[in-house]
Amino acid sequence: MLELVKAVQSFIETRAMPELKGHTAFHARVAANALGIVARELETGPKAAEMEKAQLARLLGHEGELEELNRELCKHIREGKIDIESSALRQHLEQTTLDKVMIDQPNYSGLKIAKSR
Repeated sequence: MLELVKAVQSFIETRAMPELKGHTAFHARVAANALGIVARELETGPKAAEMEKAQLARLLGHEGELEELNRELCKHIREGKIDIESSALRQHLEQTTLDKVMIDQPNYSGLKIAKSR
């Protein structure tokens, strides 16, 4: 699947876009960017999700499904059961955010700065 997505993205970027103008060229660029997100999600998404799940399990003290664990974390924060100033929580939120930005916007200017911390 990943190879197919990358092949279509490459075709759009190298063959189609140079032939297009105006609004059609813009839509081709949007399509190529969307395919890039899909490719990165296929490539790194599962590992990022497993890391997020493991971090949540450590924070909450038990295993579970990612969505369930995220809901529980939100509930614990709302109820004050997990301190919003907790370094473990901050580390989890920072890493999870970086992983998501790496998939969605890997050229985001602040990403390089945030990763160097």
